[in-house]
Amino acid sequence: MPETQPIPRPVNQHSAYHAHVYFDAETLEFATSLCRQVGERFQLEVGRVHQRPVGPHPRWSCQIKFNRDEFELLVPWLEQHRQGLTVLIHASTGNDLEDHTTYAYWLGDPVELKLAMFQH
Repeated sequence: MPETQPIPRPVNQHSAYHAHVYFDAETLEFATSLCRQVGERFQLEVGRVHQRPVGPHPRWSCQIKFNRDEFELLVPWLEQHRQGLTVLIHASTGNDLEDHTTYAYWLGDPVELKLAMFQH
């Protein structure tokens, strides 16, 4: 049986982050509600609910911006309330390739990102 790599868990080691909540047509209503709750509960900037793949994200998604001070409250809350949705949490350092690889963490099953757009 092949050895599997452990899923990188979120680590609070940067000043800024993005979380991307992934969903599909069946989970759209729940994901929309979850993202709205995050914005209201944590007073965070929540992006549009994209019903198509955007950028490196191969699934429908919604972006949440937060910082290191909000990390310790938001990430456990997302873990508890995501009801099976996959959430990518990554640093926002200005290096998009590293942010989406080296500094990418997952709640739920990892998704293969479209990284070619970051490679020059």
